[in-house]
Amino acid sequence: MIPYGKQNITQTDIDAVVDVLHSDWLTQGPKVPEFEQAVAQKCQAKFAVATHNATSALHIACLALGVKSNDIVWTSPISFVASANCARYCGAHVDFIDIELTTGNISVDALAQKLAQAKQQNCLPKVVIVVHLAGLSCDMEAISKLAEIYNFKLIEDASHAIGASYKNTPVGHCQYSDICIFSFHPVKIITTAEGGLALTNQTELAKKMRRLRSHGITSTPEEMSEESHGPWYYQQVELGFNYRMTELQAALGLSQLQRLTAVIKKRNQLANYYNQAFANTALTLLTPTKTCVSAYHLYIVLLPDADPQKHKQTIVQLRAQNICAHVHYIPIHLQPYYQQLGFKQGDFPQAENYYQRAISLPLYPQLSVSEQDYIIEKVIAVL
Repeated sequence: MIPYGKQNITQTDIDAVVDVLHSDWLTQGPKVPEFEQAVAQKCQAKFAVATHNATSALHIACLALGVKSNDIVWTSPISFVASANCARYCGAHVDFIDIELTTGNISVDALAQKLAQAKQQNCLPKVVIVVHLAGLSCDMEAISKLAEIYNFKLIEDASHAIGASYKNTPVGHCQYSDICIFSFHPVKIITTAEGGLALTNQTELAKKMRRLRSHGITSTPEEMSEESHGPWYYQQVELGFNYRMTELQAALGLSQLQRLTAVIKKRNQLANYYNQAFANTALTLLTPTKTCVSAYHLYIVLLPDADPQKHKQTIVQLRAQNICAHVHYIPIHLQPYYQQLGFKQGDFPQAENYYQRAISLPLYPQLSVSEQDYIIEKVIAVL
C-alpha cells in the first residue's frame, strides 16, 4: 500500500547515529545543543530547547508562559489532540476557535469575534495555540495584533511546518509569537525518530523551558537558593519533567536538517503536481496564501459535500486500490474526553464540515511519478 507519509533515512543518517553509539555520550552530550543551535540558526530564532517529543515541548511551553489551574487556553479543533491536551496537563480550561475551509487553519475573523465576546464576559484566554495545519502558516501578523489588543500569549504549534515560511521569514522565527513548537516524528518533514523542539526569542522563557525539561533542576549559581557546594552541585528549584532529547535523536536530526531545503522543494513539487491534476475536478484544494510557502507535511483535499457516508466510502475505495487515504484530523472537541467536558456536535460547524470532507493523500519525497499518476487516476475515478 502507498502510505500517506513515510520517513526517509539515508546511509548518512545511519552513520551519524552510529558515530554517537561509538562516542562517550548517549543521553546528554554535545549533539543536543548542536542540534538546537542548528535549528535556531535555520529559523533565525535566538533560542531552541529540544525535547523527547513535541507534546512535551507544548507542555513546557504552556508552563513557561504561566498556564495554571483554571486559566483559559484556546486552540484549533482541527489538530492532533496534543494541541489541546498540553493545556489540560496544566489544569487549564480549553476552548476552540473555528477554522476556515480554504486553509484548514483557525479563522482570524472567528478568533476576533470570540475575543470580543470573551472580553465582555471577562473570560479572555491566557494563551492561544495556533496550529499550522499540513505545514501552512496561519496569518500570524493578524493574530499577533489581536494578541496585543487582548493581552494573550501566542504559541505556534508548527509540528507540521519546519521549513515553511511566512512573509519571507522562516516559520520558527517567533517574530509574531512567544514560542514555536516543531515535531520530529518519523512521518514529519525531518525526523529524530521521536522528538520535539521549542523556539523562542525570550531569554527567560528559554531558561524556564530548559529547567522544566530536566526535572526542574539547575546547576546555574544565580538560580540557586544558596551558594553552590562545589562543581558537582545542583538544585531542583521547581517541579519539572524528564523530557530530554537524547544524543542519538539529535545526531539523526542534525543529519536530516542538512537536506531540509531539498525536502521542502520536493514536497512542493509533488503538491503542485497534484494541484494541476485536480484543478478542474470537484475537489476543494487547501492551498497556501500568497504570503506563505507551505512545508506540505500533508496534502489534503476536500470532497464536494459533507456526507459522512460518501466520505467513508471514498477512503475505503482508495484503500482497496492500495492507496492509504487518511483523515487529518478528527475534531478534538468531538473526542469523548472533550465531550465529557461539555463540548458537543455543532459547536464548531466549519471544523465539522471539514472533517466530513477531508482526505489526506500520499505525499513524501520518495513518492514516484508513476505512483503519483496512479493515485491521481484512482482519485478521479472514485470521484
